[in-house]
Amino acid sequence: MSEPHQDRAKRKLLAVFAHPDDESFICGGTLAKHAAEGYDITLVSATRGEMGRRMGNPPYLNRETMAAAREQELREACEVLGIRQLILFGIRDKTVEFMDEDGLAGRIASLIEEIDPDVVLTFHEVMGGHPDHCAIGKATTAAYRRAERRGSLYFITFGDAMSRPERYGHTRNAVVKIDVSAYLEAKLAAFRAHRCQTEMDEWVWLPDREALSRFGRHEYFLQADPILPAREFRDSF
Repeated sequence: MSEPHQDRAKRKLLAVFAHPDDESFICGGTLAKHAAEGYDITLVSATRGEMGRRMGNPPYLNRETMAAAREQELREACEVLGIRQLILFGIRDKTVEFMDEDGLAGRIASLIEEIDPDVVLTFHEVMGGHPDHCAIGKATTAAYRRAERRGSLYFITFGDAMSRPERYGHTRNAVVKIDVSAYLEAKLAAFRAHRCQTEMDEWVWLPDREALSRFGRHEYFLQADPILPAREFRDSF
């Protein structure tokens, strides 16, 4: 059961991702939902996405201008989603996997100690799909273990893959399914904020009703410690 809104204002969520747009494309509905419910959200983007292959349609960016443009787009998406604090690590795009793992984990652990989040979101170190995703997920998981905080750690997943978690060796008890149907307009606005990455996707720019129909009504998360009682994140739905 949901607690009063004033209590939610004291709760904190830390999301640690690799690139600008990870927050919007993968779990924008969930972030918008929790922001609306009073969570203080901090987003970490390890890189500024300067190695992205999409440069607008028609192209108007290059390797020199890409980072600044994507950072600005990320800031606009954060505003749309209700994310209060953005932290950029400044790691070069596509090199997160080559960073000193212990040093990166230490940096994230310091943030966890400082913020004391109730919920930490990151990529799964194997199922992240992109080397940068997996690397930041592995470092964040190590940082979470190191910090020994009371909050809960969850891995973001793609689309509705975890609607049938057995296919990936997980049980339904380990999966949290979030109804984001009331926050799809915010998610679409965040997609559109990442203009250079979505201009090639015609459906994003269709009339709102048509574009919104492309989104699923739920986002799925994998609990890092399914043998432990699920706490803040699961309880907030």
